[in-house]
Amino acid sequence: MDVLSNGVLPVLYGGATNLAAYLAAHVLLCLLPAFFIAGAMSALIPREAITRFLGRNSSKAVSYPAAAAAGSLLAVCSCTIVPLFAGIYKKGAGLGPAITFLFFAPAANILALVYTGGVIGVDLAVARFVLSLIFGIGIGLIMALVFSADDAAHDEAGSAMFAGSGEGMGKSAGVFLVVWVVLLLAGTLKLDVLTSAWLHVDLPLAHARDWQAGLDRLVPFDAAKGEEGVSLQGVVLILLLGLIAFSAWRGLENIQEGVNGWTRASLALVWTTLLFAALAIRPGDGGLSIGITGKFFGVGLSLAVIHVIAWQYLPREALQDWLWESWRFVKQIFPLLVVGVFVVGMARVLVRPEWIEAVAGSNSLVGNLAGVAFGVFMYFPTLVEVPIARMFLDLGMHRGPLLAYLMSDPELSLQSILIISAIIGRTKTATYVGLVALFSTAAGLTYGAWIDGTPLVQIVLWLAVFIGVLAVLLSLASRRAVSTKGV
Repeated sequence: MDVLSNGVLPVLYGGATNLAAYLAAHVLLCLLPAFFIAGAMSALIPREAITRFLGRNSSKAVSYPAAAAAGSLLAVCSCTIVPLFAGIYKKGAGLGPAITFLFFAPAANILALVYTGGVIGVDLAVARFVLSLIFGIGIGLIMALVFSADDAAHDEAGSAMFAGSGEGMGKSAGVFLVVWVVLLLAGTLKLDVLTSAWLHVDLPLAHARDWQAGLDRLVPFDAAKGEEGVSLQGVVLILLLGLIAFSAWRGLENIQEGVNGWTRASLALVWTTLLFAALAIRPGDGGLSIGITGKFFGVGLSLAVIHVIAWQYLPREALQDWLWESWRFVKQIFPLLVVGVFVVGMARVLVRPEWIEAVAGSNSLVGNLAGVAFGVFMYFPTLVEVPIARMFLDLGMHRGPLLAYLMSDPELSLQSILIISAIIGRTKTATYVGLVALFSTAAGLTYGAWIDGTPLVQIVLWLAVFIGVLAVLLSLASRRAVSTKGV
């Protein structure tokens, strides 16, 4: 009985509270638009438009920088990037450019870099950008080389699947996709014009503060530890998410047979929920304060334009294809996301930050590996990892392992690993995880050595040896792959 109450139950409770906090705070304005964008990429963008810039046969001088540039504008976490990665990969992007997009977007987007520079220091922000760009492109190139045969087969399969879709993307479809991206940015960017409330409406709910206090006891809130808690607004959003799931299952599972009442109900619930999530709702002394934010107006205007385009300008077949592809991505990715977030919540109970701090106080190999491991088992949503990193720095973590953590945390969360495995397979995912861990550790050691005053010549020699050994191993792997293919 003691084992159950002191061991198992707290761990399960940690998983449940982490999942509740994640669903309440991140799924709606981040993931829902991402699923619809991925569906639009898959259903509406001609294959040639993707392969021209991101295809496996595109110029590497164009495809890899383009992949990094596309990711730099999206201030979202890895779980939100994964559906977009799945969309471009299915539609014809080469494995290498797609992996570069997957790596660079959450690790070094514009907001993450600005926030890192302001909270921790410009030097670390610059190191994070430069090393993420170099290593992101490097990891993509390595993945493309190691799995060149699989990449070619994927490209041929995609060509056969999308044969006959050579016409360009219509203007309506292009505007439709752009407006969804605008909605995603309006819902996630932390700009004063979006987050500030322009109007306030007060509801006379005398017990609102007591209700919130009860939620805080059930789901802990501590920004210093990355615990986000669940607000009253979050409870409503979780309930709405359940209604969306049920109505979407009834209305989108057979969408190719036509739009029905459940389809309209699910979309109406999505629209309502996105607008509700954009409000700033706070309990106060006199009741519940509802702030009408700039985010609310931005999301509302975007949804209005999307609705007009979808129902008046998109062909009915294209609309059904978009909804089906979006629903397919939800079914493929969301269950794995739920499992991953729950497991991470359990890991937070077991893995203590003090352990990492104790071994990461110096720029050692063990310290940098500890920073990487912490990024895997203690995943924090985008931008939240920065104040957590500041806390570790104040507690004595060396800046080298700190960089290793900041490069691995957005990439190697358990839920992202599970989802990526479902998209590209276990072997490619294991290789990707290993490369991210390797390069994040190397980045931490390199930056940490510079911080410790190691001569620049010695650092350059270390990097040259590292790259040389890696090149030899890749060459041997490539030759083995060619010889195996010849046999």
